[in-house]
Amino acid sequence: MWEGLGLQVVLIWLGIGLCSHALTALEHAQGNVHNHAHRWQLSLHRHRERGKVGQVLHRSKRGWVWNQFFVIEEYTGPEPVLVGRLHSDVDSGDGNIKYILSGEGAGTIFVIDDKTGNIHATKTLDREEQAQYTLIAQAVARDTGRPLEPPSQFVVKVQDINDNPPEFLHGPYHGRVPEMSNVGTSVMQVTATDADDPTYGNSAMLVYSILQGQPYFSVEPQTGIIRTALPNMDREARQEYDVVIQAKDMGGHMGGLSGTTEVKIILTDVNDNPPKFLQSVYVMSVSEDKAPGEEVGKLKARDPDIGENGLITYRLTEGDGMGIFEIVTDLERQEGIVRLKKSLDFEAKRAYTLRVEAFNEYVDPRFITLGPFKDSATIKVMVEDVDEPPAFTSPMYSFEVEENAPPGIVVGRVHAKDTDIANNPTRYMIRRYTDLEEFFSIDPEDGIIRTTRPLDRESLPWHNISVSAVEIGGHHQDAKVRVNIRVKDINDNAPELTSQNEVLMCERKNCLNKALVQCNAFNGTASIYVTRKGFSRITQDVYLLPIVISDNGSPPLSSTNTLLVRVCGCDSRDAVLSCNVEPYILPAGLSTGALIAILACIVILLAIVVLFVALRRQKKEPLIVFKEEDVRENIITYDDEGGGEEDTEAFDIATLKNPDRASGILPRKDIKPDMQQPLQQRLQPGATSADVDRFIASRVLEADNDPAAPPYDSIQVYGYEGRGSVAGSLSSLETVTTDSDLNYHYLQSWGPRFKKLADLYGTKDSVNDSS
Repeated sequence: MWEGLGLQVVLIWLGIGLCSHALTALEHAQGNVHNHAHRWQLSLHRHRERGKVGQVLHRSKRGWVWNQFFVIEEYTGPEPVLVGRLHSDVDSGDGNIKYILSGEGAGTIFVIDDKTGNIHATKTLDREEQAQYTLIAQAVARDTGRPLEPPSQFVVKVQDINDNPPEFLHGPYHGRVPEMSNVGTSVMQVTATDADDPTYGNSAMLVYSILQGQPYFSVEPQTGIIRTALPNMDREARQEYDVVIQAKDMGGHMGGLSGTTEVKIILTDVNDNPPKFLQSVYVMSVSEDKAPGEEVGKLKARDPDIGENGLITYRLTEGDGMGIFEIVTDLERQEGIVRLKKSLDFEAKRAYTLRVEAFNEYVDPRFITLGPFKDSATIKVMVEDVDEPPAFTSPMYSFEVEENAPPGIVVGRVHAKDTDIANNPTRYMIRRYTDLEEFFSIDPEDGIIRTTRPLDRESLPWHNISVSAVEIGGHHQDAKVRVNIRVKDINDNAPELTSQNEVLMCERKNCLNKALVQCNAFNGTASIYVTRKGFSRITQDVYLLPIVISDNGSPPLSSTNTLLVRVCGCDSRDAVLSCNVEPYILPAGLSTGALIAILACIVILLAIVVLFVALRRQKKEPLIVFKEEDVRENIITYDDEGGGEEDTEAFDIATLKNPDRASGILPRKDIKPDMQQPLQQRLQPGATSADVDRFIASRVLEADNDPAAPPYDSIQVYGYEGRGSVAGSLSSLETVTTDSDLNYHYLQSWGPRFKKLADLYGTKDSVNDSS
């Protein structure tokens, strides 16, 4: 590009030298043309003046007209470039006319010689910055400044040179084209721009060419459209291409300027490749104990295409394991996964052969001629032997046994066999968590199941047990099977009522020959009918009806059930009101007020009892006097003591007499005798008698002969009997602390009542005598 620019500068300098001579000739030619135009205009004006009749002809003033001047851009000569010259017809060359220039760039870019009218450009001009300048020319008298010519506007155009190379404003570019495209397939279009004037010369005439990317692509010189240049370009062989496109002005000729851009072209994928297996035979192994659904192995075909063009689907087409195996496609990994569809048995079959096919789901019809888009391979599956548990001949067993059968009856037999080549023997056992009460037993050798006790269908009609078969030897593999045992019914239960055993019946209702109730038994139902008119619950409120129920079994059984029929009071709609008989015994005319009075009396009696108990407790007296707690001692205390028997004035013996004894009967104060017997006439001491001994003796005799008296006496205590008494003191308190000469042997003659007292004091006398 710089070589072309340098050459262009040289040419410009040569052109300037040639133009400097041509300008002088041009100025003269322009003056001649200008003068010729003015003269043509003047002659035309005069002709028009002569054509007017009756008018005075005057010579009109000659005018001046300026259209445009040209100046070459980018001029870098030592002298200012002459743009043009202004000249008026009135200028006689004596210097009396002054030319004035105004407008765009006047005085800075463009200067004028006010005497000659020559206009020069003092600066380098660039058409791409400003293509033209508008100026105004004037001719005035130098001395007075009077306008000699009217102002004339003209344009100075900057003449273009090829100083701007083409540019790709949108580069670099990226294009895409499908692989295997035909020659001439359009990829994309690139466009360059040139800042030079397209209307002047060939400076902006561009031509496109390809500098890099051949022989794969080409570009149209005039449009810049990039096209494929080779057929069958394969993406799998090469996917990206870097292309360089050039745009050159001057029509592509020598000396023109150029610009380049890069274009990255990518081949997009099409389905032009079928899938291929890397191996023709795939060998897999699987253990015979694998469960259906488990993976056996994987295989993968290769497809160099990408996206949906490279999607592979796998399927099994033939082989002896079509029903045993299946293959599924892993879309993410593009693999075929072989899985087990049914259980395997090494002893039955040890190897399988399958044919697998890999194919594309999406096929481009443009490339169908490239062949079938699929591939096939062989899969060999080897079955591995494992130690398997015994296998029962049936997945489940069902047996029947009659209820109440004797222990040891055979229920059925289960059988299991070791399927391995070793064919080890097996032993049987019942899993006890399925037969907790141990109703059954099994022979460990032959698998025969027997009962251990009679079974009852009514309590448990089904027994579901689990039997295990354990391999003897090897790894002691075991298997289990379910055994369902149904207990068959026999006629061992008599029928009985299943419904309620009590029914309610309304009294005083005519129920003759009407069904009272339906009784349900296990074998059917029966209706009970009433055979008389009306019932009264006062007369009889409950009826016990025995019912005999028999079945038709073998042997037939029967039972007697009692139906309780209760007579109840009902309303007019036969709704039961009451089934109790007590309300009919109570007086019918008892009013509410009477009931309240009765309750009030009960409350009052309870209050009295509570008050009585409270008073007794306050006095600390027992509520009930028991016989063993009865106290018969009546103690009479006298504060006034006499002087003994000799003192007849201070003490009167009559005070010792009970006034109640006047009638001869002394009432008891503590108990009421069961029987009364007439007593003998007792000794009644007179009022003046001092025979106290006889009085006491009579009282003792009375007590001894009284059948209603308790076994103790009522003793009267006298604190002091007086001095000189022959009997002395009767108090025992004094004898404790003082020596006494009394002889207590006489107490023995007082009878059994005083035996305890006689023993106490008699013993004391005996001790004193012995001492």
